[in-house]
Amino acid sequence: MDEIRKTAKTVEEAIAAALAELGVSREEADITVIDEGTKGFLGMFGGKDAVVLVKKNFQPEREAESFLREIFLTMGLIVKIKAELKDKHLFVELTGDDMGILIGKRGQTLDALQYLVNLVVNKKSPYYISVMLDTENYRQRRRETLESLAFNLAKKVKHTRRNVVLEPMNPYERRIIHSALQNDRYVTTYSEGEEPYRNVVITLKRERDRDRDKERERS
Repeated sequence: MDEIRKTAKTVEEAIAAALAELGVSREEADITVIDEGTKGFLGMFGGKDAVVLVKKNFQPEREAESFLREIFLTMGLIVKIKAELKDKHLFVELTGDDMGILIGKRGQTLDALQYLVNLVVNKKSPYYISVMLDTENYRQRRRETLESLAFNLAKKVKHTRRNVVLEPMNPYERRIIHSALQNDRYVTTYSEGEEPYRNVVITLKRERDRDRDKERERS
């Protein structure tokens, strides 16, 4: 429940009741007084109750934490959740025991959770928010692994003069490969295939492309 309409003898009583039912503080809510009500004759007869509409302010951190708590409760996991919003980017750090369960094979479980949180948060957000879930510094460790893989495979392509096709990756991981080799003078990368089987191909640059890159370096 994100909003509630409440009726009481006074505006303050109606607001207090609505806030209690929504489980939020006054600072976390948007309050609209629909009717201030009247006391009636001698404060006893013909009075009219006050009516207010109270809505939860949208907080992506709260939405993410609430959603993940329900999932972890179902999984029987005790996980500490820390969510922080910075410039339309929501960073969620998960800590606890057996975090390998949440990472999954090559981060697939963590990616799936991240995708679901992204949907939940952006369903209510007035603007797009990118979501990043991490635990045990997995994202950084995975980036370093992929960058090392990209450099090693680029050397192989230069040596064998044959394309190398990597295993299917998600868009985030493909971007890491592309970024790692974007300034390489001799190889280039491109993606092929359809999701979720889209992969990166590392190939030699054509001679004219290499000459063009050299000219850019001189300028």
